[in-house]
Amino acid sequence: QVQLVESGGGLVQPGGSLRLSCAASGFTFSRYTMNWYRQAPGKERELVATITDPSVRTYVDAVKGRFTISRDDAKNTVYLQMNSLKPDDTAVYYCNARFRMPLNNIDYWGQGTQVTVSS
Repeated sequence: QVQLVESGGGLVQPGGSLRLSCAASGFTFSRYTMNWYRQAPGKERELVATITDPSVRTYVDAVKGRFTISRDDAKNTVYLQMNSLKPDDTAVYYCNARFRMPLNNIDYWGQGTQVTVSS
């Protein structure tokens, strides 16, 4: 049974930090690209950060220099370190595992964790 379980969300003041974790099970974690998405109220879900192997990472412009994605394939876990948080970062954050195939992708999703940035 495939599971992605996010943790680490919460309420933080502007300028603060949070570290999200996503523990995976039920599939070969190391073969999957791992993504963090977020969805704010009234907005579409957006891709925030991607990691393939540990040295290949990409970020949406809004979080570059503030967020860092990492993975530990021995622990089947992906992380999102979020620093200098802003109110605009408030959203539900989702972990996604993606395996690309010629005609379609295999996608697994977590249940999401709420991040609220407010004073």
